[in-house]
Amino acid sequence: MQSLWMLFATFTFSIMGLCIKLASSTYSTSEIVMYRGAVGVVFVFVMMRYNRQSVATSYPWHHLWRGVIGVIAMWLWFFSIGKLPLAPAMTLNYMSPIWMALILFVVGLWQRKTQFEWGLVFAVTMSFVGVIMLLRPSFNADQLLGGIVGLISGVAAAFAYLQVKQLGMLGEPESRVVFYLSATGLIAGFCGTLLGYTNAGVGMTAWNAHSLKGLLLLLTIGVTAAMAQVAMTRAYQHGKTLVTANLQYSGIIFSSIWGVLFWGDILIWSSWVGIVVIMCSGIFATYYNLRNRSSVQPDSASAAAESDPIKEEI
Repeated sequence: MQSLWMLFATFTFSIMGLCIKLASSTYSTSEIVMYRGAVGVVFVFVMMRYNRQSVATSYPWHHLWRGVIGVIAMWLWFFSIGKLPLAPAMTLNYMSPIWMALILFVVGLWQRKTQFEWGLVFAVTMSFVGVIMLLRPSFNADQLLGGIVGLISGVAAAFAYLQVKQLGMLGEPESRVVFYLSATGLIAGFCGTLLGYTNAGVGMTAWNAHSLKGLLLLLTIGVTAAMAQVAMTRAYQHGKTLVTANLQYSGIIFSSIWGVLFWGDILIWSSWVGIVVIMCSGIFATYYNLRNRSSVQPDSASAAAESDPIKEEI
């Protein structure tokens, strides 16, 4: 079930990305971040009230860290998009599962654990190979800064996803996690807009006038972002971290389809092979995880009680 939640999240995120691309000709990056957060706060708050959930939390600092690191990752990714072609920028951002696997591997070696799952690492690595085949990224000498920033955004995203896992292990509902993330994005976007931040120096003013099309795009961005964040948070909280991270690559497939439909992008044979590799690695990772779980003894879940996502994984 957690796999379906992540697939739904990546599909909804792809719709959000489509709307962001369409809205970027009218609004600055700061405005998009701000309006996305504002719509998300309202949407998730109404959903929480309907489900009789409270926004009060016993872990404010955990939410603050998740919100700050998540917004930083998003902002760095937007910056790298301004400095790089879209393909390499997306590839670098989708390296977050690789960084998560590396974090878990290093911690496992440090703590001398033997339960590190090489099969999942192989699946994640193959997924990234598929991403490279699909996007065919390339760099020029003058794109070094954007490349470094893109790499850092993937690392930041990896820590953000691990924090999502920890909040779930602490018992925080996914809607509350998304509420505080949206609130952090709202505040950060508002501050950025006040400072007159514009993406890649396009020359936009701090506040841009609205049109019906623009409002509909902003509303769709906020709603789809909130829905995707809730689904993704549920997947990370209740599923295996590396399996969930691996399924994140399916978002590349959905984005490629939107590119073909809306911008006439042409996928060559290597791109279709990359799609097949991504899908097969996701299926393998899910199968590998289910097989391993069936062989785990009931008392082996004791590590989860420590509320440490890294300990649970290794």
